[in-house]
Amino acid sequence: MKKVIILWVFLFPQLTVLTAQSEFDQIQTTLMDYIEGSTEGQPDRLKTAFHPDLNLYTIDKEEKLKIYTGTEYIESTKQGEPTGEGGKIISIDYENNAAVAKVEISHPKSPRTYIDYFMLLKIEGKWTIVHKCYTKRTSNKILKKE
Repeated sequence: MKKVIILWVFLFPQLTVLTAQSEFDQIQTTLMDYIEGSTEGQPDRLKTAFHPDLNLYTIDKEEKLKIYTGTEYIESTKQGEPTGEGGKIISIDYENNAAVAKVEISHPKSPRTYIDYFMLLKIEGKWTIVHKCYTKRTSNKILKKE
């Protein structure tokens, strides 16, 4: 009995790490469905990543809120027509069934880099993007609290 308890004490922390890695990997997969769906002209991957009620939020040139539906965004992605952009995941933070993530999308011929902020929820066992807001990077400077 002592051997079983000792074995359990040593294995349990590893099991929680494996679960955490699995959740992280699942979130990454959803974000890659977004990145590659957007940049490679694969609207079906966007449908997989986005919740049907998702909206996208940004600020326009007049500094007013602009809202797009996820459906509009998916429809603007043309099947088989890559944009030439690339993307990468900057950060992921999650707790239980909620996550936030930051993604960078850029084109090698454009000085403009988009920064996307996502909220994800694990719905019926699947990580899904439920909210997106985005902006354009205006500087590569890192802001520090003074």
